[in-house]
Amino acid sequence: MKNSDLKNKPITEYTNEELISNEKKVKTMTIMLAVAMVLMFFTNIFTATKGFNAFSIMPMAFIPILVVNINNLNKLKKEIKDRNI
Repeated sequence: MKNSDLKNKPITEYTNEELISNEKKVKTMTIMLAVAMVLMFFTNIFTATKGFNAFSIMPMAFIPILVVNINNLNKLKKEIKDRNI
């Protein structure tokens, strides 16, 4: 099965292996994004003396992506819990 097929399939139709695999992937991506956002935020604080630039708003620009990842992770966790995996 191709990865593009999984995007069109509802979470309830995932196999147990697909659920566990996708949960690990989404969790890893969410943690990496959150860490990158924190690093960008603190970097902007320490370089604020140089003035405002496009990099100053980047951490805020990634917030919607982080929210979507967290929602997807919660849906995957709920489905795993419902199936008692």
